[in-house]
Amino acid sequence: MASSLQPRRIGAADSKTRARLVDAAEQLLLEEGYAAVTSRRVGARAELKPQLVHYYFRTMDDLFTEVFRRRAEENLARFQRAMAADPSLRTLWRLNADPRGSAFSIEFVALANHRKTIRAEIARYAERFRAAQLQALTAALAADGITPDQLPPIVGLLLMTGLSQVLALEDALGVTAGHAAAVEFVRDVIDRLEPRTSNLGAGVSDRGCTDVCGPDARVTLPV
Repeated sequence: MASSLQPRRIGAADSKTRARLVDAAEQLLLEEGYAAVTSRRVGARAELKPQLVHYYFRTMDDLFTEVFRRRAEENLARFQRAMAADPSLRTLWRLNADPRGSAFSIEFVALANHRKTIRAEIARYAERFRAAQLQALTAALAADGITPDQLPPIVGLLLMTGLSQVLALEDALGVTAGHAAAVEFVRDVIDRLEPRTSNLGAGVSDRGCTDVCGPDARVTLPV
């Protein structure tokens, strides 16, 4: 007889069934909010038995973590590709100001208020993403002849990301007063700092992110 202490088997990480469950959980979260993401609802959306949710994920927190981690990793990869194509302040601002993904972020910030595991996962991602952004911004400021004495890179990063996050989150709530003026001001500042025509790489245009950023590019979080 098998011991009752024997760990329960968890499905393979690269399983197509597991991916379907993660897709279903993300769709429910975006459409109805995190409270709608239950094993029963996820199973129904994925057209699978709800028991399979706990076959692949020990807890619902594990499922939420995988949903967040997948989107966050995609977001970081897109950021790296875009900055490799055009390492400029313009690209940094475009990536930060893209409002897509704000609904996803709002739900996870709300969820993190109740789940320590999710809060810790968000913090880990935020630290990684902030480090990547800081490295890119430091290089962009140096290329534009701006010294750390004139603008410390970390201060510039917090100003840029802070403003863009407020704009994205407010826009998701339908609050837009002052947004156009703020965006225009930032664009004017960048135009003065980078008067040259930016050598835009594939996937980044003056209209914003395209194939580099993807359809749901941004995870708007305190990064």
